Amino acid sequence: MEAVERALSILDAFDAAHPVLSLANIATRTGFYPSTILRLTASLIRFGYLHRGGDGRFRLGPTPLRLAVLYRESFRLTDYVRPALAELVERTGETAAFYVREGKHRICLYRHYTPRLVRHHIEEGAGLPLDRGASAHVLMAFGGEARRRDEAVRQRGFAVSLGERDPETAAIAAPVFGSDGQLVGAVGIAGPLSRFQDSDLQAPTQAVLDAAMGLTRALGGTWPGFGAGT
Repeated sequence: MEAVERALSILDAFDAAHPVLSLANIATRTGFYPSTILRLTASLIRFGYLHRGGDGRFRLGPTPLRLAVLYRESFRLTDYVRPALAELVERTGETAAFYVREGKHRICLYRHYTPRLVRHHIEEGAGLPLDRGASAHVLMAFGGEARRRDEAVRQRGFAVSLGERDPETAAIAAPVFGSDGQLVGAVGIAGPLSRFQDSDLQAPTQAVLDAAMGLTRALGGTWPGFGAGT
């Protein structure tokens, strides 16, 4: 198991900014000894995951592309989002939803209700405004339209809304990115304002961030390094 994880760590060392790496580069980015890297890369080269050029540098081989094609053909966003929403509800006790932007609106693409009797209610497919609400701020902040009011969201990596769209509702949301680095959508929770005001928001905020980071990784994306965090 340890050898497999180390081999995967070597593959993770490659990204858009570093498509070709030397042995020293891989050692720096993984923390592994050169002897360990050479032993693992031999297997990765044999199975087509890596290629080593005449200059001794490494690049990805054809196997990742073949797997990527299979992934695209079998990919369904719902298979990733719905389990993440269910886990978010279990962790926070609030209704969880995934929003995408459509023109001047945000659309609730998926949602998972909390079993609590008093809860936030929204139907899948419902359209909401982009000028207010936690997920709206996330979609605007990371969707390519820079608004000064959303600068704090870009710095922190999440948005909190307390009675903004609905005076009795609060929400927390964070961005989800795809393999191309572009925003896919916003994942978050919403519930009665009183439950957010009467509790520390650090735990539910971290739960939302964990869901966003997990979905980003599942979709092949990289979670950016935000400034303030939680």
